[in-house]
Parts: sequence; C-alpha cells; structure tokens
Amino acid sequence: MLNRLLPFFICFLIPLLIQAQPYDLVIKNGRVVDGTGNPWVYADVAIQNGRIVRVGVIPAVDAKRTIDATGLIVAPGFIDVHTHVEGSLEAQPGAPNFIHDGVTTMITGNCGGSSANLRTYFDTLRMQGISVNLGSLIGHNTVRMRIMKMAFREPTAREQTEMEALVEQAMKDGAVGLSTGLIYTPGTYARTPEVVNLAKMASRYGGVYASHIRNEGQNVKQAIEEAIQISREARIPVEISHFKVASKPLWGKSTETVELVEAARREGLDVTVDQYPYTASSTSLESIVPSWALADGDSAVLNRFRDPVTRAKIRAEMLDGLAKNLRKNYDYAVVASYKPDTTFNGLSISAINEKMGRKKSASAEADLILDLMQQASLKRIQMVYHTMSETDVETILRYPNTMIASDAGVAKLGAGMPHPRAYGTNARVLGRYVRERRIIPLEEAIRRMTSLPAQRFRLQDRGLLRPGYAADIVLFDEKIVSDKATYDQPHAYTTGISWVLVNGTPVVENNQHTGKRPGQLLFGPGYSKK
Repeated sequence: MLNRLLPFFICFLIPLLIQAQPYDLVIKNGRVVDGTGNPWVYADVAIQNGRIVRVGVIPAVDAKRTIDATGLIVAPGFIDVHTHVEGSLEAQPGAPNFIHDGVTTMITGNCGGSSANLRTYFDTLRMQGISVNLGSLIGHNTVRMRIMKMAFREPTAREQTEMEALVEQAMKDGAVGLSTGLIYTPGTYARTPEVVNLAKMASRYGGVYASHIRNEGQNVKQAIEEAIQISREARIPVEISHFKVASKPLWGKSTETVELVEAARREGLDVTVDQYPYTASSTSLESIVPSWALADGDSAVLNRFRDPVTRAKIRAEMLDGLAKNLRKNYDYAVVASYKPDTTFNGLSISAINEKMGRKKSASAEADLILDLMQQASLKRIQMVYHTMSETDVETILRYPNTMIASDAGVAKLGAGMPHPRAYGTNARVLGRYVRERRIIPLEEAIRRMTSLPAQRFRLQDRGLLRPGYAADIVLFDEKIVSDKATYDQPHAYTTGISWVLVNGTPVVENNQHTGKRPGQLLFGPGYSKK
C-alpha cells in the first residue's frame, strides 16, 4: 500500500519543496510601474534564475537577498530602440553611459549601418560578454556597399538579388529587421523600389523596417510618405527613426507630420516613431554636402573637391540649402569629434572659421567644411546640429506611439564632445518632461521606454514586470532623477538611478557599476541556429 501511495506523496511534496526554496532576490517596498501604462502600485518583485517569478506581497524571509526600494520607482529596464554600438560595445562591454541611464536592452544596426556579418558579430559579443541585452537590424547601406560600393545608380537585377540574399541571410542570423539611412551614402542613391524589395525579404522573416528617412527638413513630409509607402508595399511594420522637424521654416509643423503617421495607422499600417528629447541632432559633417558629390569612392570625391568648377557647384548647393533653412551661416553646426585637430571639438563651423582667420562669410564656411573633410581624409567627422524647436520636441513626445531612443553609441568618458543624449536620454524624459514640465505622466513615459519598444521589436519576454518575464529592472528616485550631460559638458552620467538589473543580476548597485556582464543576445523571429 505504501509503495502505491509513494508517487502521490512525491507529486504533492515537490511543489511544496519548490515553493520553500528562497528566491534569489526580492525587491521590496517600491512603487511598481509595470510598463503597461497602468498607475503605480506598492508591490514586491521576486526573482529566480534571472526571471521575475512573483509580483505582490512577499515576505523578506523568502529571499536570499533583499533590496529595499522604499521611496523608489521599480520599473522594467529601459529598451533603447535606436543605438549605434558596433565597435564601441566591443571596446566597452559594460556600456556604462547606457547602463547608468537605465538601459538594459538596445537595438543597434540603425540608419542603414550594421555589422556585415551578424552571426560573427553576435559570436564575438557572446564570447566576451556584455552588460546589456542586444538585438541588431541589418543595414541597407552596409548591404548596398558590399554589392555596389559607392555607385550612384540603380542596381542591376543581379545586384538586387544579391542584396536580397544578404538580407535574407542576416534575418536567419538573427536580425530583428532591416534599417535604412536614406540621407547617407550610398543609401541615398537608392530609389524606393529597391528598398521595398529588401523590406519584403525582412518581412518574410517577421522583421521590422526602421528608417532614417530621406529628409528631415524641407522635404520631411515626402520622406515620411515614402516610409509609409514602403510599409504598405512590403507589408512590414515601420519604425521612423529619431522623428523630428529639422528646418526653421517648418518649425511648428510637427502636428502635421504626426498626423501623417496617425493617418497611416488609421489605414491599417503599423507605423510608429522614436525620438531623442533634444533640440539638436548629431550626425556626420558630410551630411551637409550634396550626396552626388560623395559618390564613386574617396578618390572621385577628392577630385571633385579639388576641381574649381565642381567645387563651386558643391559650394553653391550648400549655400542654397543654408538659405532655404533660413540660416545665414553654419553657427548651428558644432564639431563633436575631429581627430586631425581636437581643439576644434566643441566649436561651431563659424567659430572655427573665425579662429583660422578666414573671411567671415557663409561661402568661406562652406569651403572650410570641404577643407576639414579633406584634412580628415574623408573619415567621419561627428557633428552636433542645433536645428529643432522645443515646441516640436514636446509635440512629438506627446504622441502615444513615440518611443524614447538615444541614437548614440557607447561613449568613452572624456573623449570628444559628443551629443549629451549618449548619457542622459531617459533621465531627461523622466526629469525634465515628466517631473518638471509634465508633458506626459510617469507611467506613460515608462511605457514608451519599455513595453512599447518590446512590442515593436517583438521582444516576447521583455518590457513588463510580469511573472515569467526576464528580470530587467530599474530602480530610480522620481524626485531627483536627472540628466547631467549638457552640450558644453557632455560627459556626465545620469543621477537618481540607483539600481539596474539585467536578467536578474545587478549591473548598477547603489549607483555603482558592478562590472557584471549578464546581457543576452536577442534574435529576430527568423533566427536559425544552423
């Protein structure tokens, strides 16, 4: 009889024994903002084996370790959907500027630029370990460069097929989608049908299309319409990157650009946007130069710069663009990183022109831009461009389908004069726009940083404080959380975020980076282990 009853006793006892095992960690006494947008509640959060296993009232005796979150907000770790960390993450796997800003997951490979071989890239990161979770898009510029170099023309049928094959392989290697940078070379040379066909390949494997659209200034509406057209024709969800209005004559028109997105959604197209909460952008100096002048490789570009007639044509187009944006000079363009002469870092083109004793005119400054590019051997010169209005930033932030993103890489503390968004994007939203200006409520801001991006990029077990989800968790003081990085003093970590857990492991503990590397690689739906 006892032998027959023994299996029943075992089945009854095992759940009790499991329940009796202490949790790895319990966060107690905090105000939980779960990522859904619902109001905060007092609750404890229990973690076991890197996962959230319980949210509710949990006795401290049930935990191997307890974090007292009295006075703190407990939220899902922030998901930054727009980063550029190729190279910089390998150099600094701790990603301190992101981690101290509450970021636990990043999507890289944006603006058309990614690793060319994602499987190798992922293997490298897996072997060295990283402090954050990471997913990657496959970049159109990267793909086009590999097949067509810097050719300023449409692809042949064979070249199109080869590019589609590269996108397909990247999706199998784990890409979460396709990105474009249609303002950059060589992506700017692509017409819409080329992109549609590549997006169709990404769509076939469940991917997303993320786009730095073709124009964010004078022709921003047409560029948004192109992204929507690609969504329609490729049947793919679209994420419009760093949504903005970057032209003085159009300041205040963000209500119209947002309406374009909303109209697409009413049509049934899955279009969303992301934004960094600043009135300045950051990209390369070459973005000022007409794209045709940058075609066909460095030798051809330098020849154009040196030829007086061609140079005059380039300069004339630059000055025309300046006038259309109601600018008298290039004082809005500030050097972030110029390797040939680091004393230029932090100075505007106008200030450098004056410092060099050159003629004080827009024409002389346009020539200076070409000279700086030549002296840098056409290597990337990172800039900060003050081109937006605060009104538009706030209008876009109010839009419910706007996510928060930094558009940054892993910053090296003290190196250059980077955009402050590299350090303080999320804290700026929480401090300036939630606490001080009350543009959006706290719970809504956290939804935009967590469950909305997780839904957009199909991260199935991230973005919410819910049993069964990965224990990516941020603890912060909503009364003091602040961005400290400024344009003049950009190297400053966020304050007020005291704990950051990645997959249940504290990476920030009492405001200090622990050096732990518990981050995981996150693959798209098309991922194949073969």
